[in-house]
Amino acid sequence: MATDALDGPVPEAAVPGQRVLDLLDKAIAVQSPLVRKNIARARQRNPEATPADVIRNLERMYISALTGTGAAVGATAAAPGVGTGVALALSAGEALSSLELSALFALSIAEVHGVRIDETERRRTIVMGIMLGGSGSATIGKVAERTGQHWGRQVVAKVPVQTLRQINGILGKNFVTKYGTKQGIIVLGRVAPFGIGAVIGGGANAALATLAVRAGRRAFGPPPTSWPD
Repeated sequence: MATDALDGPVPEAAVPGQRVLDLLDKAIAVQSPLVRKNIARARQRNPEATPADVIRNLERMYISALTGTGAAVGATAAAPGVGTGVALALSAGEALSSLELSALFALSIAEVHGVRIDETERRRTIVMGIMLGGSGSATIGKVAERTGQHWGRQVVAKVPVQTLRQINGILGKNFVTKYGTKQGIIVLGRVAPFGIGAVIGGGANAALATLAVRAGRRAFGPPPTSWPD
């Protein structure tokens, strides 16, 4: 809880950026129990699919879902009779959906790689690290004093929780800056008239999803050659 010199204690939600981090924590909490169901869905068309096949399916599912969500909100916001206030409210709800989809994707990729994450701090590191892309992996390597590729495995296996808290403190600030700014631009674009919002919303979300997919590949490296016994 923060403190205001004139008015006394200020709730944490009032701290700039805290709402974004609260939404992220909510997304992680909601999606964590659904990871194995998500992987099963990616395997359902081919029970004999390899881990590499399933990861490719997870990537396609994530990009498609995130793109579709952004385009749908943009199209609705541009519909006749929808005011700017309603459009902004729809975009705010979509922001949480985007975080939930991203958390589910990151944690599902980790699970396929055999990296099971039982602690909240480690989940936060994995999700923020992947969503932040290259800057996230650089921060993790620097603070954890670890070098080499595939930081996703090192975070779970070797980094103490106290160090993770330090990492997440830095990642959180970067996440608020990067995600908050991008989301603000996307939200304003979605309320553009004549259907332009659908193009902006879908295209921007597709770009964010593609960056997260690349970051996931860097975080964990090549897929396992087979499923664990």
